[in-house]
Amino acid sequence: MSKDKNAIINNMLSNDPFSQWMGIEVLESEPGYCKLSMKIREEMTNGFGVCHGGITFSFADSALAFASNSRGTISLALENNINFTKKVSVGDTLTAETEELQNGRTIGVYKVRIKNQDEELTAEFRGTVYRTGKQHEIED
Repeated sequence: MSKDKNAIINNMLSNDPFSQWMGIEVLESEPGYCKLSMKIREEMTNGFGVCHGGITFSFADSALAFASNSRGTISLALENNINFTKKVSVGDTLTAETEELQNGRTIGVYKVRIKNQDEELTAEFRGTVYRTGKQHEIED
């Protein structure tokens, strides 16, 4: 098993074509926490020319997945919700930063705050995960 604290997140990202398509980059990570970034492209917009809400939700969901799995236990989303607070446009660079609210044996709860390049809050996401009890197997 790898001793690299980022190994789980790096492995998850390398096996996640959707997060790769979104252009997600890991800026920081530690057990129970991650900070991600991505730039909004034209093909991520809806019919109103703003970032599709599903893209923002997916960005937050990836942050949830990486943070909740970073302690080593395979964790799966049970329930998520999001509030959109500011429109996101093509060319904006978003960051998603997690906060671990509860780290239980079987349940974890996280808040993800998404901000634009001007540090303005664009969305707030809350996610609950189930801890399966199975460990990630990452080779050195």
